[in-house]
Amino acid sequence: MSTLWATLADLVLPNPCAACGRQGERLSFDVCAACVRVIDELRASPTRPTPAPPGLPPCFALGEYRSELRELIIGYKERGRHRLARPLGALLAEAVATAVPRGTAPLVMPLVYIPDTGGAARRRHGDHMRSLALRASERLREAGRSTVVVNALRTRSTADSAELDAGQRAAAARGKFALRRGLPAGAEVVLVDDIITTGWTLAAASLTLAGAGVIVKACVALAATQLRVNF
Repeated sequence: MSTLWATLADLVLPNPCAACGRQGERLSFDVCAACVRVIDELRASPTRPTPAPPGLPPCFALGEYRSELRELIIGYKERGRHRLARPLGALLAEAVATAVPRGTAPLVMPLVYIPDTGGAARRRHGDHMRSLALRASERLREAGRSTVVVNALRTRSTADSAELDAGQRAAAARGKFALRRGLPAGAEVVLVDDIITTGWTLAAASLTLAGAGVIVKACVALAATQLRVNF
């Protein structure tokens, strides 16, 4: 479908808002004006799972994994609302900027994303976190921050973490990652993901990078689960 046809189709048969589901609203990147205002009020803050797994660096998230933010992440990740990549990437950029302020970042700040498994990437028509990291990097560069997205990790196939309890998540996270692309020892990076739950995935990825001498300055996500955060 051409871009023009997609635009015309939206005018005739508009999609519901990806955040609240209301029909008949004027949408900006699949989100109505009321939900845009709610999302725009979010500000990144430190967060930490309780208990935090060993090896977990400082963590930041924009808000709790609920309401409009939750629906946007699910819509982008699982419901094919791919136009959400741009606004969600911009939100992720704001969180990265909060986590690593000017003056504390390396000259060029690598963003390392938590990659999908091959099966998940095929189901989602692409690695969803790679797309968000690229959008975030683009937004940071527009703001004068030098960044680069590095495909440093490979995810070994495991059960879908959404179907696991806390103990199962911890077990699955061990050995979940392998290094795909080397970074120089002593490199400082920001590790990005969509949701912080138990923290085991981010801790496992951080320890894998640490094994190659790479320092994770912060873990940054769009959201953190409600019962495991302290905003």
